[in-house]
Amino acid sequence: MKFLLEERAARPGVALLTLNRPKELNALNLELMQEIKESLQALDKDDSVRVIVLAGNEKAFAAGADIKQMAGRNSVDMLKIDQFSTWDQIRKTKKPIIAAVSGFALGGGCELSMLCDMIIASETAKFGQPEIKIGVMPGAGGTQRLTKALGKAKAMELVLTGDFLSATEAEKHGLVNKVVPVEFYLTEALNLAEKISKMSPLAASLAKEAVNRSFETFLDEGLHFERKNFYLLFDSEDQKEGMNAFIEKRPPKFTGK
Repeated sequence: MKFLLEERAARPGVALLTLNRPKELNALNLELMQEIKESLQALDKDDSVRVIVLAGNEKAFAAGADIKQMAGRNSVDMLKIDQFSTWDQIRKTKKPIIAAVSGFALGGGCELSMLCDMIIASETAKFGQPEIKIGVMPGAGGTQRLTKALGKAKAMELVLTGDFLSATEAEKHGLVNKVVPVEFYLTEALNLAEKISKMSPLAASLAKEAVNRSFETFLDEGLHFERKNFYLLFDSEDQKEGMNAFIEKRPPKFTGK
């Protein structure tokens, strides 16, 4: 089943990728992440494409990872699957990527939006890392990129409480480029992409690399530390309880074990 829609002629020089799991609020399963990786690799090689827009729908950019795929796994399972290698490959995309975010961008959805180079948000957008509520923590860069974007105190608050950040707050703290009414968020993202597409593609690629180098210095070390802790949590009773409670639509009862 295909979970990603692709349009290479959204605007001159612009490709539009749309997450397409509406019933699951675009929850990020392994198959969808693989499709995103493969599409971005193909677009990186397509000379007719200079900028990429990644979007969800009005209700959700992506409401998180697919908990049902992870709930029963232990830390060894998670290490063997090595799901974050896909994220590392997405990160290596040379062409600029703009996230068009409306509705929920939570957990892996928030991390995926931050993996992009810019974010255009609708007024309804909500960002957050609520993994703590299901007995784990961010594992795809949330503790690292959110801290660099928001600062330690605000990132710590969001990661430890699981609270959401509104679009207005996200813009205030520098997480997103611009907030617009929901009916214009995709158009605004495409407009920005088209503007960038008129620049030198080589200069844009090298400039992106330079900005990311500044932003991500020592990021590899932080990501390694984050992932180790994320995987370790899959041997905890709280992880099993938190994810099962989520699936069963009931409040979790954490014991600290």
